[in-house]
Amino acid sequence: MSTYELSTRAAEFYESTFVPALFRRWAEHLVAQADPAQGDNVLDVACGTGIVARTAAAGGASATGVDLNPAMLSVAKRLAPSLNWVQGDAAALPFAEDSFDLVLSQAAMMFFPDRVGALAQMRRVAKPGARVLIQVPGRLTHSPGYAALADVVSRHAGPEAVELIASYFAAGDPDQLTAQAEQAGLTVTGAGNWMSATRLPGLQSFLDVELLPIAERVDDDVRARIVEDCRISLAPFISGEGIAAPIEVLLLTARA
Repeated sequence: MSTYELSTRAAEFYESTFVPALFRRWAEHLVAQADPAQGDNVLDVACGTGIVARTAAAGGASATGVDLNPAMLSVAKRLAPSLNWVQGDAAALPFAEDSFDLVLSQAAMMFFPDRVGALAQMRRVAKPGARVLIQVPGRLTHSPGYAALADVVSRHAGPEAVELIASYFAAGDPDQLTAQAEQAGLTVTGAGNWMSATRLPGLQSFLDVELLPIAERVDDDVRARIVEDCRISLAPFISGEGIAAPIEVLLLTARA
């Protein structure tokens, strides 16, 4: 997911495909667990096209989304022009200390080069005692749909290709993320897992999305073998309604 250029076209694809496939359900779960009060100042870190900020705002919060990528923010602004969208880096959030009642981040921590630094920035901009919630893909080994895909990719494209698939789960160890949050000065109050599923119309649409990280690394013959193998390996997750690939999600809750 993370290796192709995030042009406006890619950002539109993210919103039209990734959000309904999984991130809308994730955002609903995250915001429900955070339970912001009416009028709370909520920050969505690495907001992408803004599904978490939009979900929080729908419940009455005052939401701000920050993202480094202008194409993502362009889509976010088009979808919710009344919200506050700011271009900025999670490693140096462009906000004053003690600015927010609640800080949220979804499906981003695994992409940060310095996770402890990003978490420290979230603590800095949160008001004293404010909650900070981080939601990321969990462990690959606990995500049956993706573990099956990774096995197929490993067989046909080798270890470097499967590492790109596995990188999406790089922040999913609860003990490691807890330790990083505590190192950043946060007080961790919980780190729990729940099961979700990536839902798409069929196998081909699932592979079109999930093989993006290796698209430039495999030729047509290798891709065809991956697709054919996946017809068998992912069959348990395919029905007349499409594919529902199980994925573990890790939710860490903390206080600044």
